[in-house]
Amino acid sequence: MLSKHSLTVKAMKASLEKTVEQTAAKHAASQGGLLPCLHEIQAKLGYIPNAHLENIATAFSLSTAEVHGVVSFYHDLRTSPSAPQSIQICCAEACQASGSRELEAGVAGVLGVEFDETHPTHNYRLERVYCLGNCACGPSIRINDDVYGRVDLESLPQLVTEAVQL
Repeated sequence: MLSKHSLTVKAMKASLEKTVEQTAAKHAASQGGLLPCLHEIQAKLGYIPNAHLENIATAFSLSTAEVHGVVSFYHDLRTSPSAPQSIQICCAEACQASGSRELEAGVAGVLGVEFDETHPTHNYRLERVYCLGNCACGPSIRINDDVYGRVDLESLPQLVTEAVQL
């Protein structure tokens, strides 16, 4: 006999699969519908479940590798749940030329978290990105939806404290 927990988990998985399949079916007929589909799935679920990339691929008559390639190319798309807030440091060439390497090297000591990890409070995740479109004002970071330019290790803690709701 299945426990209530097992039934709840099973129902959640079925609901998740249904959401992915319905969203994929809705966008599959549209030319260029893959990105809107992926964005909608992430908006509904908070991420794009890796286990369901095959379902999305089938709906679009693509290989799973092609869908994974699109998901992994765009830094805003993710295949696992994330923290409610994010801190992203641009590591593209223009920002590197203006000091992002120093930010990359020292950020763990300042924020207490490594790249691709969630802070112990579970409030934010630290991520590398490769271009925030703010090249003239590098090094740049994005905290949630706000982009900041000319950031250094000294200004980073104050920006995080002001922007991240702890």
